[in-house]
Amino acid sequence: MTELTRNQLSAAALRALHLMDLTSLNDSDTEATVQALARTANTPVGTPAALCVYPRLLRATKAALVANGLTLPVAVVTNFPAGLPNPDQAAAETAAAVADGADEVDVVFPYRALMAGDAEVGRRLVAQCREAVGDKILKVIIESGELKDAALIRQASEISIAAGAHFIKTSTGKVPVNATLEAAEIMLQAIRQSGRPVGFKAAGGVRSAADAAAYLALADRIMGLGWVGPTTFRFGASSLLGSLLTTLGHTPNSQTNGY
Repeated sequence: MTELTRNQLSAAALRALHLMDLTSLNDSDTEATVQALARTANTPVGTPAALCVYPRLLRATKAALVANGLTLPVAVVTNFPAGLPNPDQAAAETAAAVADGADEVDVVFPYRALMAGDAEVGRRLVAQCREAVGDKILKVIIESGELKDAALIRQASEISIAAGAHFIKTSTGKVPVNATLEAAEIMLQAIRQSGRPVGFKAAGGVRSAADAAAYLALADRIMGLGWVGPTTFRFGASSLLGSLLTTLGHTPNSQTNGY
């Protein structure tokens, strides 16, 4: 990617901010953590697309948004982070999250089973979770950094798309290799070639405005100008917000860490 001008980087930063799932997925998270997260979401240049937290903190997050005068979707994670090959359990977790008020659910695909040659359990898990979310949004985390092989990344993407995922997502943020441009390209190509209205989420390791700009440029190239928006493209991140605000000339509030 060629070096961006200051104006180009600022434009990308503003665009990325409105596409963020502002995330905190640390084991130590408390109600105070998500209260701070909600305050952080109220930036001088607008809000992110959603907040993403553990299911146990869903209600506290909703309350914190109300307290800050914000109306934003809240996403939670299920089958997380292990990606167990248990469709019934994943679907039950997903249904419970929706019943508790989740607007979006990010479920982990059973990627280890796929690596071992079992593609059917992944298809069943995604299909059952899609049924469980009803009219809410289902994002499927394929854990591309663990799949590693381009053919497996492609296969996990295609299975998830065919089984009804609303988004396919790179990573949990809990493994050594998370989002990469190489994996993103494979996943976006799978979406384009499917012809289905499926979104893409880059999660884990997207930490700077320059990083975000590179993913946006990739999506624009593959999917066409005008495709990227909150209903089709997300960043899953926490520390990214500070870089975006700094790029836009604002002093960030305290940030969460670990995603």
